Amino acid sequence: MTLYIIGLGPGHIDDLTIKALRTLERVPTVFLRTSRHPCVAQLPAAIIWESFDSIYEAHTVYDTIYSTITQRVLEAASLGDVAYAVSADPLVGESTTVRLLAAAREQNLAIEIINGISFIEPMLKHLGIDALDGLQIVDGLTIAEMHHPPLNPDVPSFIAQVYSRDVASNIKITLMNQYPDTFPVTLIHGAGTGEAVVEHVALYEMDRSTQINHLTSMYLPAPDQYTSFEAFQEIIAHLRAPQGCPWDRKQSHESLRRYLLEEAYEVLEAIDNAQWDELAGELGDLLLQIVLHTQIAIDEGEFQMRDVLRHVNTKMIRRHPHVWGDVNVDGDADRVVGNWEEIKKAERADQPKVRESLLDGVPKGLPSLMVAHHYSAKAAKVGFDWATMEGVEDKVREEVQEILTATDDENKIEEIGDLIFVLINWLRWLKVDDPESLVRSTNEKFSRRFRFVERNAPRPLNEMRLEEMDALWNEAKRQGL
Repeated sequence: MTLYIIGLGPGHIDDLTIKALRTLERVPTVFLRTSRHPCVAQLPAAIIWESFDSIYEAHTVYDTIYSTITQRVLEAASLGDVAYAVSADPLVGESTTVRLLAAAREQNLAIEIINGISFIEPMLKHLGIDALDGLQIVDGLTIAEMHHPPLNPDVPSFIAQVYSRDVASNIKITLMNQYPDTFPVTLIHGAGTGEAVVEHVALYEMDRSTQINHLTSMYLPAPDQYTSFEAFQEIIAHLRAPQGCPWDRKQSHESLRRYLLEEAYEVLEAIDNAQWDELAGELGDLLLQIVLHTQIAIDEGEFQMRDVLRHVNTKMIRRHPHVWGDVNVDGDADRVVGNWEEIKKAERADQPKVRESLLDGVPKGLPSLMVAHHYSAKAAKVGFDWATMEGVEDKVREEVQEILTATDDENKIEEIGDLIFVLINWLRWLKVDDPESLVRSTNEKFSRRFRFVERNAPRPLNEMRLEEMDALWNEAKRQGL
């Protein structure tokens, strides 16, 4: 007993292989995944077949459809030779083939694949391109269920099984997370059937096509170069290679520390100034530091980029059980934060390193204001905090009084430090989670007002009286600077 899985080719019966036709004529039991394939009407009358169209009509979940088809074919194959014919090639976009191969191995059932021309070859002909030029081939149904396409945008892509306008709409939305709305795409309907229709449309309007049917596929050309993460890694690896850049080859984790901080602060400056075009460039510079550190680690045998990505990907999924699990937060962001902290606590319990203090998890390399905020927040979680905001305010008054009554400069400076720490606590009570950003915005406000004074000063500032400068300062305040 043998199960023959046969590819019917892309459409016209002329593209059906002689071996496929002879097998269909010889095997007594022939199943068609669908009778809607164009060449079915042209099959010899002597071939008696049964289609699974009724299963598609009875169910809407593809997993159920494929499982039912697989079961029916295997039951028939247990009684004698069976031919199961599918569109195009059995191993290109055919989920039932994969299921049947796995089941046949378990049941020790003889199985033979009879290849057919897939949708790929006719698509290549219509477009006049070479498949070996980095072409990616993906299932449209997979992309339709995603939020970001699993594609390298530096190379072209075929997207198969764009079955309907609904599927096309979901594919479009996913692709727009990586490609511009007006990006040119090509829809090819019925590739290889002799009645193929080729449409060139913008990405945003692809689901408006009235030609979309079960034989629709699409082509995404490669956009401008250097838009992929893969290209970025190649550039950095090249810089670090023996024939690369002497400066980049010389760098180490330690030598790059200051650049990482500088780039992070430049990102923050772009955000503070709402300079979104500038932000794109600054994020690129920050990403450069991350990829360069990773390439150094690769060169030193420490870890690879896949380790970095696996770590952050698994952590994001693990810490969002309300998205990738069965935890219900009812849209409450505070409950999300609470779950996040509990998961982090469980993770630390599984780690071999034992922390001696609640404060050990705060990186000492953070800006001092951020360290102070994290220290006070962690202490507050175990009850080391004021009972009310009034208690914080009283502490502020106390610290100010201690500064005013300090007997020497050294003691006064120390008391000012204590006041700053209490002020950070006060900000925490006021729900300010990033005192560093608050001080940056205050600095920017001072800069705007002082520059106004400079621009409007009637003479050099060092020749002006304080009262004159104060007047200009107050005018800047009145103008909302």
